[in-house]
Amino acid sequence: MFEASPPSPGFGEILALASGLAWAVAVILFRVSGRRIPPIGLNLAKNLLALVLIVPTLLVLGESLAPSVPLATTGLLLLSGVLGIAVSDTLFFHALNRLGAGLTAIVDCFYSPFVIALSFVLLGERLTPIQLLGAGLVVSAVLTLSKEGKIEKLDRRDLVLGIVYGILAMFFVAFGIVMVKPVLGGVSVYWATFVRIAGGAAALVALLPFLRGRRAILAPLFERRNWKALVPASFFGSYLSLILWMGGMKYAKASVASVLNQLNTIFIVVIAAVVLKEKLTGWKLLAVALALVGAYLASMPF
Repeated sequence: MFEASPPSPGFGEILALASGLAWAVAVILFRVSGRRIPPIGLNLAKNLLALVLIVPTLLVLGESLAPSVPLATTGLLLLSGVLGIAVSDTLFFHALNRLGAGLTAIVDCFYSPFVIALSFVLLGERLTPIQLLGAGLVVSAVLTLSKEGKIEKLDRRDLVLGIVYGILAMFFVAFGIVMVKPVLGGVSVYWATFVRIAGGAAALVALLPFLRGRRAILAPLFERRNWKALVPASFFGSYLSLILWMGGMKYAKASVASVLNQLNTIFIVVIAAVVLKEKLTGWKLLAVALALVGAYLASMPF
């Protein structure tokens, strides 16, 4: 399925869009899980579950867990996993707990402008005035959250911290994928996904002994009721979505893939309104519109 070149035109774009849909489903389920499981515990559990799925996938496909790949490439993928999974997802879950799924989805739109900006810095890609305008619209969308926060009666501290956590999460996930973009063409998508998940999980395991209250962090993971949402969330968010995301980034331009990923904003806001009963207000719809238009402009071809 994932060869060195795409099997058909538009294959990478299809994968990027499918990744956004799978992630949207996962976010709703993670929102449910996050009500009982602290962010670090939730992140660790979903990565361990993803490893349980990705390792058999590699074996069934006949791929090696330790292929002949340059050490520098492996190290880069591991570092990408630490930043883009261990750090980013923990911050994302903090934002999700404070803002809810709908508002977090809007902050999530910082992802695309960050990809463009980091591609400029790390890959030498040029920024155009239209792309800068798009980034500005995304920032405007996030500023409207102050209005939305008043409507939903969010504590100002939760609103500010949620936005900060969300923006930082998007920076680290964007940095984590842009830094490995040059090496994705020479490795299997499944193996690259495995290494990134392993790097993220290892970082969280190494961190646990230094955390205060680690018993409280891990205790909810041993309650069976908490796994009803966690297991499917991990499947959609840390396994299926991640494989599709890596495939989209491999076969499509980073700018195009990022804007298609960004359509998860619409999916999340709508699903959150239906499933979680989050309010679908005028300010939220305006923020979604600004964010999506901004993400599209920021991701226009160079």
